[in-house]
Amino acid sequence: MIRILLICLGVTALVYVGLCAALFAFQRSLIYFPQPRSQGDGTSVITLPVEGATVNVTVRPYSGSKALIYFGGNSEDVSRRLLTFSTAFPDHALYFQHYRGYGGSSGKPSEAALFADAIALFDKVYEEYPNITVVGRSLGSGVAAYLASQRPVARLVLVTPYNSIQELAEQHFPYFPVCWLLVDKFESWKYVELINAPTLIIAAQQDEVIPCASTESLFNRFRAGTAFLKVIAGTSHNTISDSPEYISLLREES
Repeated sequence: MIRILLICLGVTALVYVGLCAALFAFQRSLIYFPQPRSQGDGTSVITLPVEGATVNVTVRPYSGSKALIYFGGNSEDVSRRLLTFSTAFPDHALYFQHYRGYGGSSGKPSEAALFADAIALFDKVYEEYPNITVVGRSLGSGVAAYLASQRPVARLVLVTPYNSIQELAEQHFPYFPVCWLLVDKFESWKYVELINAPTLIIAAQQDEVIPCASTESLFNRFRAGTAFLKVIAGTSHNTISDSPEYISLLREES
């Protein structure tokens, strides 16, 4: 009887270790869902050379001193957001970065790569535009928060942001040692105390992907008076951008 019990425990341990190994090996396929790039009128695509890859950036040119850089969600074709942002920011040049592996960009996405590519894009845009608004949605909120902690962003907008992806993963996989297995943790809370730019946080009242508690935890990490939280009633994670209030909020202080 004891021998059978030990065998069962051994098999269970082997299965558990195997599941941990699988989770570690395929974790990035659970975070990133690369999308192709659509074609839009009045836009162009520039290629940004970065270490180990080339990153495509969909651009709507505009003469002036203002620009906007947008970082999208994990399964988003950012070029499809151009119409919304063209309406909200008619006097800005628009730069929509396609992550590595997305929209024809080469390479593979990772936290370190996305952060480095964001810095490279900002530095390029900043050469021409001294006033840059940065917007990050969902996954991109972590990229935007990191960028704003490292560069002189004029205004920051975080749409459906999280405190950290590690926290979200721990909720989805409560029986696994996520803190040891996860490589791309996207711990936005680490960076927000360094952010000086006025920040607007936009949350969906019925967000089924990023719990309101995660967004509120991030908001509470900002220095007093730096960030403002707006919740759009009746919206979910994927429908928030369809709300007329969404465009109105984007326009504020733009």
